[in-house]
Amino acid sequence: MNKILCLLFALVFAPLANAEGEVLGKWNTEKSEEGAWLTVDIQPCGDKLCGTIVDAHEVKDASIVGTEMIKGMQQKTDTAFSKGKIYAPDTKKWYKSKMKLKGTDTLKVSGCVLGGVICRSQTWTRAK
Repeated sequence: MNKILCLLFALVFAPLANAEGEVLGKWNTEKSEEGAWLTVDIQPCGDKLCGTIVDAHEVKDASIVGTEMIKGMQQKTDTAFSKGKIYAPDTKKWYKSKMKLKGTDTLKVSGCVLGGVICRSQTWTRAK
């Protein structure tokens, strides 16, 4: 009986662990008009996800490295995450955020205002 319960538990919760596992790791943001981009490391922070800037490429001021860029992101489905916040270095403001995995190496990240009516999105790629 215990083996059946363990197997059932694994079958039910394994997809959630795999989806979160796929989003974990280092991601490169899109390049800005000036050619600058960031590398963000997404990791668990409690029962949510957070992301920290771990590298800044072609930027004038590298002091942004170490800054938290994503906080409080919650898994919504196997590939969707929501109810988080994202820091936009260009505006120096926090916005409501959501993310969606598009395959294993692409992540759509959005920052929104007005309850999600207006969003600015980027497609991030997994850092190699």
